[in-house]
Amino acid sequence: MWFEILPRIDVTAMCLPFPSRASAHIHRFTNGGKEKRFANYSCQQSLMERDRRVSGVNRYHVS
Repeated sequence: MWFEILPRIDVTAMCLPFPSRASAHIHRFTNGGKEKRFANYSCQQSLMERDRRVSGVNRYHVS
């Protein structure tokens, strides 16, 4: 019957957030505890480039 599929849908819906949360934790671990930064606008890109220059290393997450 149609109600037999409901437990499978629930399990699938509960497992959907796992990949995104896992990737967030992996990024945090590999970047030394800081979140991965995204530059959606040119001003954000210039700030990230400034952080690379100020820190002295070629990574934005060290500064």
